[in-house]
Amino acid sequence: MGHTTGFLTKSLTATGAILARRLVSYGAADGTGVQANGSAEPIVGVSADIDTDVNQRASVHMVGNIAEVTYGGNVRRGRPLTADAQGRAIEATTTGQFCVGLAEVSGVLGDIGTATVAPFTFSAAA
Repeated sequence: MGHTTGFLTKSLTATGAILARRLVSYGAADGTGVQANGSAEPIVGVSADIDTDVNQRASVHMVGNIAEVTYGGNVRRGRPLTADAQGRAIEATTTGQFCVGLAEVSGVLGDIGTATVAPFTFSAAA
């Protein structure tokens, strides 16, 4: 697997611990990031393959990347991915959920899969 560097990998100051391969949202201040804790806030990317402590710089793979991500449940390739409460990638199911992109591979809880990074807001099919 691995990640493919695309258009943007950005360094953000972690305002809380960010685990490796987790979904990331912007923090409260410019230039900061937090580990995503659900689908209610915009998800901007995926953290790199090392853990980041509070107030440290976190590398976040953003738009145009294919990034390794930890799955938080059953995931099918091609499905939109949002965050669970621990910042792991799960399938989006409800209109209005913020998503990081699409799953590249299928997997289960705890697997490290890959996702295209192209944030969007999910809209369920009618």
